Amino acid sequence: MLVEEALDALALEAGGFYVDATFGRGGHTARILEALGGEGRVLAIDRDPQAIAAGRERFAHELRLALVQASFADLRTLVPAYAQGRPCRGVLFDLGVSSPQLDDPSRGFSFRADGPLDMRMDPAHGEPVADWLARASVDEIREVIATLGEERFARRIAKAIVAARAERPIRRTSELATLVARAVPTREPGKHPATRTFQALRMFVNDELGQLERGLAAALDVLAPGGRLVVISFHSLEDRLVKQFMKRESSIDPALARLPVIPPDAQPRLKLVGRKRRPGEQEVARNPRARSAIMRVAEKIH
Repeated sequence: MLVEEALDALALEAGGFYVDATFGRGGHTARILEALGGEGRVLAIDRDPQAIAAGRERFAHELRLALVQASFADLRTLVPAYAQGRPCRGVLFDLGVSSPQLDDPSRGFSFRADGPLDMRMDPAHGEPVADWLARASVDEIREVIATLGEERFARRIAKAIVAARAERPIRRTSELATLVARAVPTREPGKHPATRTFQALRMFVNDELGQLERGLAAALDVLAPGGRLVVISFHSLEDRLVKQFMKRESSIDPALARLPVIPPDAQPRLKLVGRKRRPGEQEVARNPRARSAIMRVAEKIH
């Protein structure tokens, strides 16, 4: 999504080293490689082993690409290991869940098809949603759904989950979706009543906001001066975190702003590049999932 806009924002150099921190199925990576010359290199990262396996098959003969199953929170160690002394000219984040993850019922991300209630980006690590729902209290469930899903009926849903699990475990996506639909008294036009609950549980079990916070800080550290940070988000909480991070790192601490000379370590590390961007009408028509996408761009100063 926002592929052309992201490529422009990265200001690609033919021989540069770039990081696609959210490989997915390789759409952005493929376009970056097309723009690079023989000396250019890309490090692509994804937590999902299926994404990495698909990428290794698709790019089996691409010597300019390193594909690594990892979290982008680990960029501080990954970039030096793969850059081989090259300055990092850009880092791209395309956040959220990918279409193949949503479309595969066995992953448990979607309420639209029945599958195991899992939702982990990396099925080998962490706790499936079903296991957490089996032990969490009403208040814990309500807090997650209300905070990460911004769901106003979070307490009703949490109580319904705890009541239902007393009779039998909630192990399937269809079971949870039906339960939530019954608990929610009104529905948003065009949205399934379980949308916010599924989104919240996915973000929680994968620690998506925590990963993003650590990933942004790591990206800023590994970028070379003049390198670009490009972030595409789909959730208001993600976008708020990105906006606040870029604003903070592109501003002087107000407590120091009146000093005649600003200490070097207090100088802004980023400068904002343009305004936030949204996908055009044609892209939204082709892919309705793009409608909530927002792209923000910043450039490292020092």
